[in-house]
Amino acid sequence: RRPRCALGVAGLERPPLSAGRAGRTALGADSSARLPPSPPAGEPLQRERQAGEECGLARQVSAEVEKWVRVNRRPRKRKRRETEEVFAKLLPDQLLLLLEHLLEQTTLNPRTLQRLERTYHLPEQDAEVDRRLFKVRHRWCELVVKHKYKKAYGHVERFLQEDQAMGIYLYGELMVNEDARQQQLARKCFELSKEQMDRSSAEVVAEMLF
Repeated sequence: RRPRCALGVAGLERPPLSAGRAGRTALGADSSARLPPSPPAGEPLQRERQAGEECGLARQVSAEVEKWVRVNRRPRKRKRRETEEVFAKLLPDQLLLLLEHLLEQTTLNPRTLQRLERTYHLPEQDAEVDRRLFKVRHRWCELVVKHKYKKAYGHVERFLQEDQAMGIYLYGELMVNEDARQQQLARKCFELSKEQMDRSSAEVVAEMLF
C-alpha cells in the first residue's frame, strides 16, 4: 500500500481533475490560499521507490541476522537431514549493518565466527576499493575481541597497524576486557605502530595501556 502524498497546504485539498476551471477558480479566489509549486515530474515516485528499496535491503539484513542466530544456537553435532543455511550476498552497507546486529548478541561461538569470516571474506575486505569496507573490518575486529576469537587475533593486529586513527577505539576494547592475552596484543601493536601515530593519538593510547 503506497503512502499518501501530502498535497497542498494545511486545510486544503487539491481539487479533483474533473472540477476543471470551476475548481481552479475557487482556489484562485483567495490569494492567500495557494498551492506550493509542484515537484519535478517523477520526483515523488523516485523518492518512494528509493525508500522502498532501502526497506527491502534492511529486511534482507534482518533475515540474514536470524539465520546467523539459528546457526549459533545449533549444537556441534547436527542431524543429517537438518537444512543447511544459505546466506545471501550482501552490499557493503548491508554487511556493516549485519555485523552491528551480531555485535548485540551476548555470545557467538567460535564455529559461528569462523563461518562468518569465511562466508564474507571479512579479513580481505579492501578499504582502498570502498571506504565502507574499512568499517566492515573494524566491526569484524570488534566481534573477534568481544568473543575472544583467538584464531583471528592476527586480523586485529593487522587492523591496528594499518589504521591508527580508528584503532584507538579497538585498543580500548582490548584493555577493558581485562584479558591478559588481549592486553598483551594491544601493547605489542602499540609498540610496533606508535612511531607512525600522531602525538595526541599516541598519548591517548599510552594512557589506556600503561
